[in-house]
Amino acid sequence: MLEEKRAGEIRKKKIIAGFAIFLVFMWLCTVISKSIYASRLPVVTTVQTEQKYVEHIVEVEGIVIAGDKNPITALSGLRIEKVMVQVGDRVEEGDVLFTIDMEDLNAIMEEKQSQIAKLQLQIDTILQNEELARQKKALEEERARADYNSQAQYQDTLVGRAAEEINQAETDIEEQAGDEEALKDALQSAAYAEADAKWQRDNTMKDAERRVEDILLPEEESSALATSQIELADMQADLSQYQAIKEIDGQITAPNSGLITDIFISVGGRIPDSAVMLFADDAVPCQFKTTLTKEQKKYVALNDKVGLKLDGSSKETDVNVDYLAESESMPGNYEIYINLPEGKGTPGLSGVMNHTETGEKYPNCLPPAAVHQENTRSYVYVVKERDGILGMEYYVEEVSVRVLDENENWVAVEGALDSDSQVILSATKEVKNGEIVRY
Repeated sequence: MLEEKRAGEIRKKKIIAGFAIFLVFMWLCTVISKSIYASRLPVVTTVQTEQKYVEHIVEVEGIVIAGDKNPITALSGLRIEKVMVQVGDRVEEGDVLFTIDMEDLNAIMEEKQSQIAKLQLQIDTILQNEELARQKKALEEERARADYNSQAQYQDTLVGRAAEEINQAETDIEEQAGDEEALKDALQSAAYAEADAKWQRDNTMKDAERRVEDILLPEEESSALATSQIELADMQADLSQYQAIKEIDGQITAPNSGLITDIFISVGGRIPDSAVMLFADDAVPCQFKTTLTKEQKKYVALNDKVGLKLDGSSKETDVNVDYLAESESMPGNYEIYINLPEGKGTPGLSGVMNHTETGEKYPNCLPPAAVHQENTRSYVYVVKERDGILGMEYYVEEVSVRVLDENENWVAVEGALDSDSQVILSATKEVKNGEIVRY
């Protein structure tokens, strides 16, 4: 009996021990299963919304340009012998900028003098021809008047003779009464002859008078003389300009002090009709020029006070935006010009303009990485808890939000969020709505 009792106790202990081992095994299996399950889940880090001011900082690089560029011009067509300056050189009034090839200048002047001599000869010839024409016209007028007077005397004589024949016929009628019919015919013939003589006189004198009038008509106007005289005056003016350059030995100097910003000539080339150089006048302050994107332009306005730091300067200067408009060369971007204080900056110097807009204070702000956008929709992923087959588990819930404002560090949103919401900031794998995750 005792042995059977002992055997039963031993059996009982073995059963208990086996059950315990079974329980430990099941626990180990559960732990291992959960570990394997959990190891396959995306690991996420989360953040909570914060109350923040969403500031906007605009920082752009730019360059100093001349406030006003003055052109330097010279007589066109002359050949350049030397260029004494380069872009960026500072010059003082009277400094030599470039020199003219004197041999070329002398050749041009000789050619110009030859042209002037030929033109003067043409003008002299025109004047001589006009004088000859005047003398010829005066002689023709004199002869026409002499012919007129001669014809007048001759025609008056013919009319007088016809009148004498009428008088003689009348006398004959009175003295010879017997032959009356024949005498009357003679009188009638004499009367007709007188009338014909008067008609002939009037027409002859009219023709002679018209010849005189034709001679006295003014000659046709010609622009040849006036044109030649104008051309001569222009040539003489050009020659005087060449002479003035020759007198200064072909040295073209700076009209006042400034900085050379552009050069449009080269050694051996000829001076163009336009400016040969541009320089920034020291009397006019420089400007700072930069360009904004459409997004940056939202936070900078005309007359805004901005900070400006030029290269080589140890401190930032407060300045105002003096010009703001869309760029013609880059549509969609905006150009800014800032007038610099007198004596500050030189053309070509770089600098940085910055402007900070404090913005509004928002209750729910998140880092940009936590907010996702798809087309026009914005959303975040929030981690929530629920009971699962292996106990409490974390899952992802997609929450739609509306972006109110944003900068490089923060995005202000509104939606079904509060200060306790655990918003996913990053994950080891891409997550989706409803997916199980772990911290």
